[in-house]
Amino acid sequence: MNTLLAPFTLSDNLSLTNRIVMAPMTRSMATDALVPTQEMAEYYARRAETGLIITEATIVAPLAQGYPNTPGLFSEEQVAGWKVVTDRVHERGGKIFAQIWHCGRVSHPVYLGGELPVAPSAVALSGRVPRTDGIQYGTPRAMTESDITAVIDAFALAAANARRAGFDGVEIHGANGYLVDQFLHWETNQRTDAWGGSPENMSRFVLDVINAVKNEIEHVGIRLTPVGYLHMAENPKDKAVFDYLLQQLNTCGLSYVHTGSEDDRVFNYIEGSMTQYIRRLYKSTVIASGSYTPERAVTMMENGDADLVAIGRPLIANPDYVGKIQAGLPLTPYHNAMLNQLV
Repeated sequence: MNTLLAPFTLSDNLSLTNRIVMAPMTRSMATDALVPTQEMAEYYARRAETGLIITEATIVAPLAQGYPNTPGLFSEEQVAGWKVVTDRVHERGGKIFAQIWHCGRVSHPVYLGGELPVAPSAVALSGRVPRTDGIQYGTPRAMTESDITAVIDAFALAAANARRAGFDGVEIHGANGYLVDQFLHWETNQRTDAWGGSPENMSRFVLDVINAVKNEIEHVGIRLTPVGYLHMAENPKDKAVFDYLLQQLNTCGLSYVHTGSEDDRVFNYIEGSMTQYIRRLYKSTVIASGSYTPERAVTMMENGDADLVAIGRPLIANPDYVGKIQAGLPLTPYHNAMLNQLV
């Protein structure tokens, strides 16, 4: 049997029909109230043959937003909208996790009712805000203790709402330079209190988020990018933070750790790819991502680097990706125009 098509069990009690995971991909097609639509429900249902669907990033609170029309999990209307999505996926025999997300400094007052974005430290982000007429990012407000508590509570509420909406679990978005990731890097976390200044303190926020989320829903994964450096500068000092964090995750009862890379290439200072680095330190289920072809994915799993593989753009181009792999059929190439609608 093709390794990709072999069944797998998460956390000893969640059965997946195969090892192909739909990667989380922001589509910005929710309503203006950030409610999932019927079109989104059908979009996910068409991909229910994958072993696991991880939804697009879903904001945990109004002040977590950083892009237009990204869905939320903080209002009753949003919970009801997601229930339509999960019902359609389950009708097709699929499993689905919600990826829960706070953008932190990767935002702008235009999305926050005039409020400044919050971040571990008041470190400016350069560049243009996507999907705006040239608006530039600015300097966020450093989080207070009450801000930190409120955001941890917001992640917990989003997890509880995900459970009520029928999700099989949640994935904490700890990757790609967003809020959780900002606590884990020296450039963006310049705090000198209990939340910064050492690998132990810099890991405290994400570990507290995991604990709060685990209290609300059984199955919890996390996506990390130890050397991804999206929205931040590279710093080899960060490795010590991730060395510590990944070892701590072994005791958290997670369903998996998911790499958040567009290109799972080798980095010298972690002595291998991001997936290989995580595998060395984290001893349970690992989901790899990073432009894997079916052939590369099989080799990677047979080498023991990961247990499952997340597929992104090829699943946009091929809703029937699993069926094509089963039948040995060629895949339709992805092109950017496919992002203009949900197919």
